[in-house]
Amino acid sequence: QVQLVESGGGLVQTGGSLRLSCAASGIFFSSSAMAWYRQAPGKRRELVARVSTRGATNYADSVKDRFTISRDNAKNTVYLQMNRLKPEDTATYYCNVVSTVTGNSVYSWAQGTQVTVSS
Repeated sequence: QVQLVESGGGLVQTGGSLRLSCAASGIFFSSSAMAWYRQAPGKRRELVARVSTRGATNYADSVKDRFTISRDNAKNTVYLQMNRLKPEDTATYYCNVVSTVTGNSVYSWAQGTQVTVSS
């Protein structure tokens, strides 16, 4: 059974930081490209950041230079370090495996973790 469990969200003021974690099980983690997504109320889910099996990273323009995605294969965990947070970052954040063939998410969405940035 595949499990993706996000954690680390919370309430933070503008300019603050949070580190999100996604613990994965039931997959070959080290062979999987991973990504963080977010969805704000009334908006589409969007790709925030992704990290390849070899550690190459990509970011949405809106978070570039503020967020850092990383992975720890020994812990089967992917992280999203979020700095200089803005109210526009408020959303539910999800992680997922990314298909290297299609670029799409592979598994159904987990519960996610809520990030709220107050102004």
